[in-house]
Amino acid sequence: MRIPQFDRFTTGGLRFAAAGALLAGAVSVVAPQTASAAPVCPGAGQAPILVGQVPGAALEGVAVDEDGRLYTTDLLSGRVFRLDAPGAPAVPVATVPDGGAGALAWASDGSLLVGYGADARVALGDITRPGAVAKFDPATGELTPFASGLSAADGLAVAADGVTYATNDFATQIGRIFPDGTVQPDWATLPSANGAVLSSDDRYLYMSRTFVNPGVSRIPLANPGAPEDLLTLSGFDVLAAPDGLALDSQDRPVVPANAKGEIWRLDAPGQYCVLASGLPTSSMVIYGRGSDGFSAGRLFRIGFDGAIYEIPGGFDG
Repeated sequence: MRIPQFDRFTTGGLRFAAAGALLAGAVSVVAPQTASAAPVCPGAGQAPILVGQVPGAALEGVAVDEDGRLYTTDLLSGRVFRLDAPGAPAVPVATVPDGGAGALAWASDGSLLVGYGADARVALGDITRPGAVAKFDPATGELTPFASGLSAADGLAVAADGVTYATNDFATQIGRIFPDGTVQPDWATLPSANGAVLSSDDRYLYMSRTFVNPGVSRIPLANPGAPEDLLTLSGFDVLAAPDGLALDSQDRPVVPANAKGEIWRLDAPGQYCVLASGLPTSSMVIYGRGSDGFSAGRLFRIGFDGAIYEIPGGFDG
């Protein structure tokens, strides 16, 4: 499978060949809920608003700090950018040491976790474990290694106890990183798990499934061997390529359908609606924070086209 308009990596052929191999062996998880083409969500359907641009970049990870500043990663250059507010220029603040900048997440000590190694190597990530995470200090600009030996860090989520979870959308292993940097690379397995976000009570880790059995799952942290299938796509939507997701204030998954160019909200198992359309190559969505800049309640989308959009229909508050 090839994501429209962009090969995702300069070595993307190998990466997407691996996706084909995964698809060939796709299996369902627990009691799948099937779904087809979705209606527009109530109050949604407005045109997305362009609020930022990183020319020539393929944006993969995103995080917003308490002051409403948005950070995002570029897969191609390995750089991390900061935008202080909608419409502000993207300022490079760091570069990962080993290429393939991936997910972002805030650590319990206030540093920004930066996943890297997200290139063609992740196709064999369960075997070679090239994924790594660095810590970025926004105050000093210092980037220091934190953890390595992961299948990948396509998605990162940090629990209240400081434990971090990392996914790989081209393999099966979900890793767990303890606050001291110790890694358990095979904490759980879920083919093509992409994105990572924890429920408000830290009971569940939510993930989209991009290539294998496409849809949305959640894993109980207390029982990682029992993933729960919330959405299994069918019909033409089986090729939609769900990517990095967020949760709204009601813990409803909000998911970009990369290849279809839509942003979806999952209102109940097997039931989803469209918040926005016309956004192919969307890689991740996130809600803002704070009272300024990329502020709380507002939904933002990044993509492999280097663009950042606000999704008016996704307002949460």
